[in-house]
Amino acid sequence: MDLKLSKTFKIVLAIVCIFLSIVGFMLKLPRAFRGHDRAMHAGFYFLAAGFFNVLFAGKSLWRHGIIFALLFAFSVAIEHAQEYSNTLLGRTIHGRYDPEDVKYNLKGLIYFSGVWLVWWVLSKLFKKE
Repeated sequence: MDLKLSKTFKIVLAIVCIFLSIVGFMLKLPRAFRGHDRAMHAGFYFLAAGFFNVLFAGKSLWRHGIIFALLFAFSVAIEHAQEYSNTLLGRTIHGRYDPEDVKYNLKGLIYFSGVWLVWWVLSKLFKKE
């Protein structure tokens, strides 16, 4: 899939979305969502992978792999930032580093990769030449 957007617009859009994600992940969830935390982590990373793959990867297997790796690194970094923010600010704004969150972030990325790889193989098989 090739969006007809300028590279500058894609980069600015990605930066804005990354910034909003950081802000969102640094805040505590309202109580109503706390029982669904794991599913929300998997869902967010599934959708984020979809967003960045549509925006940047197209049909490139290498770009998909790079996006996967960067999103996983982001997921680990944001968990560490949540832990660090508590000591930096002297009060709890989010919580603590949770390996289960990282596990579900990875699950979301893997699920999307499964869908993307099926699409990629089918697009290669039925390619119009």
